[in-house]
Amino acid sequence: MKTVVLILCVGMSFCFQMNSQSKKAVIPLIGADAPSFTAETTNGVLNFPQDYGSSWKILLAHPKDFTPVCSSELLELSQQQDEYAKLGAKIAVVSTDILDQHKTWVKALEEISYKDRAPVKIKFPLIADPHFIVSDKYGLIHPDASVEVNIRAVFIIDPSNKIRAINFYPLQVGRNMDEIKRTLIALETIDKQKNTAAPANWEPGGNLMVPVLTQNEKNNIGKPESDIYQVAWFMNFRKK
Repeated sequence: MKTVVLILCVGMSFCFQMNSQSKKAVIPLIGADAPSFTAETTNGVLNFPQDYGSSWKILLAHPKDFTPVCSSELLELSQQQDEYAKLGAKIAVVSTDILDQHKTWVKALEEISYKDRAPVKIKFPLIADPHFIVSDKYGLIHPDASVEVNIRAVFIIDPSNKIRAINFYPLQVGRNMDEIKRTLIALETIDKQKNTAAPANWEPGGNLMVPVLTQNEKNNIGKPESDIYQVAWFMNFRKK
């Protein structure tokens, strides 16, 4: 009987390991509801995304605390956190490390003068996900890359808790915080100005594209009173 029990336990362990390593990440897609979760963070318990109400939400995932690339990202993000707040966006950061390690890392980051800038207090929460609950819901564990850490990712979520943008990055390449902010501003802008789209390399304040013209707009193209101009018949812009 003891031998049978031992063999059974080893078999179950082997099956669990195989399943965990062969499981494919299921990433929530653009337009889907942002998966909800409750987790401990450096700012207390967070019910995401509900606690952030009707704000825009930015969820950033990183693989491990105290890694050099992720440290540079959080330092850059902390320098811009007040700008995100002015844009009506709230930030949360998640990794699979435990809460105590998050707190130690935050304390260390808040003492660093990076790029000759004064240290900044990190206001946004770091989510502890040691049991991979958040990572699993957001498709952050990619077995072909690693089954031990989550993948560097960014989810931009709108006030109605719909996912509007997703970006995944390799572990060795730091994210551009200005690009995340630019994408947020673009989404906010096109939501306010219906029937618009942001062209390549668009910057805040730049002209937007108009995907579908009204008949009146078509008739007035080229006239002094028109704010529409064409690059091609299929590429129309509205002047600011």
